[in-house]
Amino acid sequence: MQALNIILLIFILGCALAAALSKNLLQAIVIFMGQSTAMCVIWILLESPDLAITEAAVGAGITSLLLFVTLKKIHAIDVSNEREEGAPVSTRTEKSLINQEEGNGDGTHQK
Repeated sequence: MQALNIILLIFILGCALAAALSKNLLQAIVIFMGQSTAMCVIWILLESPDLAITEAAVGAGITSLLLFVTLKKIHAIDVSNEREEGAPVSTRTEKSLINQEEGNGDGTHQK
């Protein structure tokens, strides 16, 4: 049991470090979800099922969903651009912001 606790602790610390150092926003959110799931397991091992359910629902569920929606709203997740350009998320975001500044907000230019 002690070995499992140590493994989960190392996993959580590794996830926190990886999410902080990740340059890809989508990867950082997925890493955050993994960290939250590991915390859920820790709460179960500590015999605190109410906190485990809350961590699973809020940490891995609602928060991650809101972060995904936010990335979609700022055009950091754009499936069509990903397939066509193969550019990193930050490059696509910068291009969409430049297009919005130059055009009318939807990427088209006003004449």
